[in-house]
Amino acid sequence: MLDIEFEIETEINQADRNFNLSNLYEVDFYAWTQQQSEFLVLGKWEDLDIKNLVEEIESLGKQQKQELRNRLGVLIGHILKWEYQPSFRSKSWRVTIREQRRRIKEHLLENPSLKSYLDQAVLAAYQDGIDLVLKETPLEEKDLPIDCIYTIEQLFDVGFPVFDD
Repeated sequence: MLDIEFEIETEINQADRNFNLSNLYEVDFYAWTQQQSEFLVLGKWEDLDIKNLVEEIESLGKQQKQELRNRLGVLIGHILKWEYQPSFRSKSWRVTIREQRRRIKEHLLENPSLKSYLDQAVLAAYQDGIDLVLKETPLEEKDLPIDCIYTIEQLFDVGFPVFDD
């Protein structure tokens, strides 16, 4: 009889602990991250909030892809502005192109597996680049190429576009 009572009590305690871990995730995300980190360091595998850890790890990967797309969109948008509005070229555009190239390269060095996603990211980012141009210039969508006209090599080539200084 005692073994059954112990088993039931253990299951109830486990359910309470799981509820509290999930509850902490909902009410204090930072505290939850610190707790999960401590459990990992101490090897307390049974105390880990696996469901939410999986969700957060997957989310981190998505964030890395999103950052790559965002930076490519800004880069492409500024290259388009440079090429399609030559009379409005500015130091700011040139510096933004340089900065985005540098940050994208750093991001790819920190996340080398994203290189296999680069072609797909450029296609997705092109539309963001178009939106940037439409928002910041008097150009209309009909004035711009429908599809990305830049190769990955061009996007990372410091000699492209030609800066006439």
